[in-house]
Amino acid sequence: MDDELNVTYITLDGYVDLKRFGYLYFLIMVALYVLIIISNSVIVFLICIHHNLHEPMYIFIAALSVNSVVFSTVTYPKLFVDVLSEKQIISISACRFQHFMCYSIAGSDFLLLSAMAFDRYVSICKPLKYPVIMRQTTINTLLFLSWFVPGLQVAVLHTLVLNNKLCNFTLKGILCNNSLWKLYCESPRATLIYGLVVMLSVVIFPVFFILFTYAKIFLITYRSSRAIQKKAAETCLPHLFVLSIFTTLCAYDVIIGRLELDFPKTAQLIMTLQVIFYNPLFNPFIYGLKMKEISKHLKRLFCHVRCS
Repeated sequence: MDDELNVTYITLDGYVDLKRFGYLYFLIMVALYVLIIISNSVIVFLICIHHNLHEPMYIFIAALSVNSVVFSTVTYPKLFVDVLSEKQIISISACRFQHFMCYSIAGSDFLLLSAMAFDRYVSICKPLKYPVIMRQTTINTLLFLSWFVPGLQVAVLHTLVLNNKLCNFTLKGILCNNSLWKLYCESPRATLIYGLVVMLSVVIFPVFFILFTYAKIFLITYRSSRAIQKKAAETCLPHLFVLSIFTTLCAYDVIIGRLELDFPKTAQLIMTLQVIFYNPLFNPFIYGLKMKEISKHLKRLFCHVRCS
């Protein structure tokens, strides 16, 4: 606690051997951050300038890339400062803001993946109704809900604990994840129940909806022609791959944050680093290489840059 400024600070106790590897951490994180910003920006740029990519699926991919840029900008600059500092501290207000942004974006990603699954289902299983169902109004509504609902839910969660006192000022992590709730003296039952409702609405239900939707798609395409099967595989498999990795990392984050597990510090650091760089870094490469239309424009862009 800084009595002069009346600011409460929290110590981030998740780093390992900063004195030995601080500069190495810094260089790796800067390289990853630059790569994340460039790769996601390229995907958004290609989708914006090419009219044949102004389709719902690609718009949702662009939204995921925007989320990745925002998430990385919220987390990485603080990491840069921490790895070069003697003390790794953060004010409670900044910690709450970082937690709010990270989990709002995580919830948004799940809802965007659900929107993409719905789009694929309508496109492949109900092609004649596709133009009617996936109108611009529908796309705008899905985008709005994907960004607004998780943000509202996480904001309410923070409001419920706003006046609660802190009994612990050391957070076992390198960023403000779900371990933040362990710092409070008590967690009201209403908060725990509401947190469960949030998890069900923006994580559990969307995951089951996505799995159900893709199961229906594969069942229908199994009886269809080879061309339709290929189209389904090209568009759905990258989404399922992203979903599986993202869900696994989020499950780890929830388990570590909510359960009192004696997890080795080095292993926890490695897993947390996976959480903050895996999806933002690999999503644009997965979609850029596996989605045929994006890959085509990406090759043209690189060819143009190389030739000029």
